[in-house]
Amino acid sequence: MKKIVEERKDIAFLIKLYPLKMHPEAYEKSKAIVCEKSLALLEDAHAKKPIPKASCETTVIDENIKTGGATGINSLPSLVLPDGRVLPGYKDAKKRLFGIIGNQ
Repeated sequence: MKKIVEERKDIAFLIKLYPLKMHPEAYEKSKAIVCEKSLALLEDAHAKKPIPKASCETTVIDENIKTGGATGINSLPSLVLPDGRVLPGYKDAKKRLFGIIGNQ
């Protein structure tokens, strides 16, 4: 995402945390990230660094899980494009994603 944002000022990302059941700690980590509204905590979680427990009560993660399930998202990462297409899995910015999004 950072590569794309650096090169394409017309593209923005909205990150929705969607913890999968196969990752037992992901739900609580997601809540902590949402409570702190912290991109740094998200990066720490992906780097398998410890992060603090959630500092608030939130239903955001439960809402994300409900919405993700209703839209058929079942793998991460997934991208939802402005035209509604869902692209599951990792996309390399240079080789793959720019070709898919083109000049949208």
